[in-house]
Amino acid sequence: MKRNEKMIGHTFTDKITGFRGVCVGFCFYISGCHQALLTPKVDETGKHINSMWIDAQRLDQVDAEKIELDNGTTPGFDMEAPKTNG
Repeated sequence: MKRNEKMIGHTFTDKITGFRGVCVGFCFYISGCHQALLTPKVDETGKHINSMWIDAQRLDQVDAEKIELDNGTTPGFDMEAPKTNG
């Protein structure tokens, strides 16, 4: 699979750490590095686990099924953008 925005909605595993999650974001850097934002499922207690940006070349696709959301009435991310102290 070509490493690009078509990854969004699919589940991947990091070859190095074993971290697994659904690709919910993808970015292209001017330096040539491409990263995917993986969001894992909650743990067995229902606690949320932080998402991680991981280099796309480290990822193996786990499933063929793609998660798609209908956000036509409420588009946008579900969290505030990060802020710096300055």
